[in-house]
Amino acid sequence: MAYPWTFTFLCGLLAANLVGATLTPPAVLSLSTEVIKQMLAQKLKNRDVTNTLQQLPLLTAMEEESSGGITSSLVKSILQHILWLKVTSASIHQLQVQPLADGRQLMVKAPLDMVAGFNTPLFKTLVELHVEVEVQAIIHMETSEKDHARLVLSECSNTGGSLRITLLHKLSFLLQCLADKVISLLMPALPKLVKSELCPVLKAGFEDMRGELLNLTKVPMPLNSEHLKLDFISPVIDHGVVHLILGARLFNSEGKVTKLFNDVGDSLNLPTLNQTPFRLTVRKDVVVAIIAALLHSGKLTVLLDSVLPEVARQLKSSIKVIDETAAEQLGPTQMVKILSQTTPTLILDQGNAKVVQLIVLEIFATDKDSRPLFTLGIEASSDVQFYIEDCLLVLSFNEIRADRIHLMNSDIGLFNPKLLNNITTEILTSILLPNENGKLRSGIPVSMVKDLGFKSVSLSLTEVSGVKHPPPGRAQSEGEPWDGRWGLHSILAPRVTYGDIGRVPSLTALCPSL
Repeated sequence: MAYPWTFTFLCGLLAANLVGATLTPPAVLSLSTEVIKQMLAQKLKNRDVTNTLQQLPLLTAMEEESSGGITSSLVKSILQHILWLKVTSASIHQLQVQPLADGRQLMVKAPLDMVAGFNTPLFKTLVELHVEVEVQAIIHMETSEKDHARLVLSECSNTGGSLRITLLHKLSFLLQCLADKVISLLMPALPKLVKSELCPVLKAGFEDMRGELLNLTKVPMPLNSEHLKLDFISPVIDHGVVHLILGARLFNSEGKVTKLFNDVGDSLNLPTLNQTPFRLTVRKDVVVAIIAALLHSGKLTVLLDSVLPEVARQLKSSIKVIDETAAEQLGPTQMVKILSQTTPTLILDQGNAKVVQLIVLEIFATDKDSRPLFTLGIEASSDVQFYIEDCLLVLSFNEIRADRIHLMNSDIGLFNPKLLNNITTEILTSILLPNENGKLRSGIPVSMVKDLGFKSVSLSLTEVSGVKHPPPGRAQSEGEPWDGRWGLHSILAPRVTYGDIGRVPSLTALCPSL
């Protein structure tokens, strides 16, 4: 179900090469105390904690508490006049989850509000008692003998001095005396009931929440024919933030691991939340692998005159400047082959994100030729857009530039490849760019958003390390893709941000309510 609040879903890129010896996990899922509170409250609701309170055996607890004492006979005589005693209504006020002073533990407080009633044959009046008590517990890390760390909830009890029992209505003198006796017996009995009856439910709700969080990381993200899977490694509580340290693996269509992402360094470097309730931080090399998996490196073959006649005409004109004889060889079946030579590399600088890739471009006079007229090696780059579409994280390349062109071989003699700069850019823009963007449009399903009950998600420019803060910028309209500049912020919806440890390029876009 959707929670009644809007989270921030922040996804940033951690640079793989950090200064100094720091451990940079492939991914970190960071949760604020607000997220823990709301999730735990939902799990307690699912376990019907109010029903547990209404079933508290108050009368039995009073009898056990008073048995064996010097006043037991007096107590028994009092209890004999109680026909029944039970909780008639109960509720838990808003949970509180707060970091302790050391920042390595969280305090959970659950204020309980109950009305208990009893009647006696001596009087026809129903006596109602207002009971207030606060339950508290500690969330901390526990390491087993095998060095396996896990989050646990322990030290559950009622808060000292929080128990209050008062009468809801004024009573006659004799009934008031009886009610006072019942209250004096309930006061020592209730803390034990909290520990024996309510604490197990609180711990079970916590285990439900912990299991759900771990399950979120086990859902593979389909990337065309490959899948990215995050693996839970260990939890860390730091400055009141719960971090789930995650590994990452890339699988092919046969289920075999094609790439394993390891930790780097020997000391932990954790992202900060910076007022955001929720953040998924993904290391840069993982996102580079995601882009590569979405693109599928391969060769494109196009009969230029049939598909793009205007570009074919421009190509012939450009080659004519170099060699008129070669230009005349270009026939109706002139052919272009484009091969992505390397995996695209993501570059982040000054708030801008772009990919660079090495491309081999071959020009054939006809489709019957086995040798190209010439072969060009191109260092190409594109700005990257990130946006949300149908609750998918989608990447898109904006334009494509031939930054450097190298002549690899030529059957028409040596020439300056810069002469073909314009037509090369036109070919890449007309053929390669739509092909790559078509592959990227499959997007990355972010099931975590829906599973956590997010109502919406947006992307925004921010920083993951807290080293600097980006300058304020203009607002961005709904659905507008990021243009690579600083200052795209949204406070109306959660965020997803991609970037490096110092600066994070991003965008703002809204995902429809789930």
